[in-house]
Formats: sequence, structure tokens, C-alpha cells
Amino acid sequence: MTDAVDARALRKARRNELGAFLKSRRARISPADVGLPPGPRRRTPGLRREEVAQLSGVGVTWYTWLEQGREINVSVQVLDAVARTLSLDAAEKAHLYRLADVPTVPSVHSGSALPEELQVILDHLEPLPGVVLSARYDVLAHNRPYEALCPGFLLAERNVARRVFLPPECCNTYHHNWDDLRRMVGYLRGAYAKNLGDPGWEEFVAELCSESEAFASLWALNDVAVPASRTKLVRNLAVGELEMFLTSMSLPSVPHAWMQVYTPTDEVGWGKLRELLAMSPEERQRPWAEHRRRYHAAAG
Repeated sequence: MTDAVDARALRKARRNELGAFLKSRRARISPADVGLPPGPRRRTPGLRREEVAQLSGVGVTWYTWLEQGREINVSVQVLDAVARTLSLDAAEKAHLYRLADVPTVPSVHSGSALPEELQVILDHLEPLPGVVLSARYDVLAHNRPYEALCPGFLLAERNVARRVFLPPECCNTYHHNWDDLRRMVGYLRGAYAKNLGDPGWEEFVAELCSESEAFASLWALNDVAVPASRTKLVRNLAVGELEMFLTSMSLPSVPHAWMQVYTPTDEVGWGKLRELLAMSPEERQRPWAEHRRRYHAAAG
């Protein structure tokens, strides 16, 4: 009984916070900002409730109840319309979703602009390979050592999950065991739950399930996980296999994005990484090109 009371109290607190948030956002927008005439003297700063409702394509009563914190059904589409009317940025939109108890949170895609200082940090990590990934494993930014170590992840769609599950094993940058794959899919499952209804996510999961039996079987397990620091065997045809420690870090300044940094676990790994970075781009790419000609010419 206490848990049920606490849950109701929490929902009520969120709804009250939602109402206050919406009032503050409409108060900062003038009628002129959205193409409305100023009209007679206004008692309310910014937009009126009925104006927000009209511009968002929802009923005035429904929007009034939303601001009053009533228990009403809220859809992603309606929240998106309200967010557009109120000119909410990415952080504000995610906050709106959370307060409305809607699990879908707008995702960061590969085309999103990242803070410039992130690339500076990545570049100063050299010789350590570093990469910034979206929740969907899109490569958002990387440094020169990462490009040298993991060239396969930067091909075409620049998505690590696709390059792990879809190419032949011989062309895979990661030498995977089942636990690694299961953890990776578990992280995707958790991120997917925050993006329900996002067409990009739906297409992404459907593609991997249809084209990879391993991914489909792991997805069916419904496991969830978070990015974790762990040891991984990285395959690079120019220098052989390197055992690397992967450190994963969240990036609060970029919602749902995270950074991975690769550190060799021993002197052998450090030697191979230095050898790789000393090569020209042509020298690094030659073994991969030769492999494709020898084993995949017919497919190409």
C-alpha cells in the first residue's frame, strides 16, 4: 500500500512540475514570435493557453488539464507538437518527456552538432584511441588513433553495431565472445526503451534482426545492460590482434552519447599501437584491401 501511495505521490509531483515548466516556457514566447497579432492588453506574459493549444493542434481543455497536472493520456506526437510551439531545445524536450511519464526521449543522431571541446579532448588523448558514440552506436566523433585502430567502424554508415553484427567474422574489428555480444545488445535494448516510437530506432533494430541471426537471438532474450569498462581483443590486419582495455564514460553535455577510450593492456599491445600509428594511411589500409581482393572479390 505504501509503495502505491508513494508512486501516486511521485506522479503527482511530476505533473505539478510539468505544469510549472509549461507555464514558464509559454511565458517567454510573445505572440509576434509565432506570427500572432499582439491583440488587446494581455494579463498573461507570453502566450495564452488557448494559443498554445491552437498552434499545437490540440484541444484547449486537454492542454489546460495538462498544465493543471491532471491524469490524462499523453502521446509522443502531441508532446512533439507542444515542444515545437514552445520552441523547446533538446534538453527541454527531454525534460518535457520525463515529466509527462513518456519513456521516449529524443535521440542524438550522427548528424547532431557536438561541442567543439569534445574533439579537442579526443585529439589530446593520442596515442590512445578514443571515440564518441550515440546510444545507437553511431560514431559521432573520433581521433586519429581510433581511425588507425578501427578503420572498419568508419565505413559507410559509421555504426559500430552494424559493423560488428553484419560483416563476415574475418572482417570484424572485434574478436567477440558471446558475453560481449550479449552485453552490447543489452545496452541497445535499454537505449531502445527510451526511444520507443522513434522511426530511426525501429528501422535500425528491424534491420539488425533481419540480417543477423546472432543479433535476433540476443534481442529476443530481452536483456538490458549499461556500457561497461572491459578488456577486448581488437583485430587489425596491419599489426595483428591487440588486447585493449575499453573505458566507457557518459557525457552529460551530450544527452545519451558516451565516450570509449582504448588502452593497451600490456607492452606488446603498446608496441603494436605505436607501430600502427607510425605507418602511413596507405600502409595501414593495404592489408585490408588485399584481404578484400583475396577473399571477397566475388562479393564486391
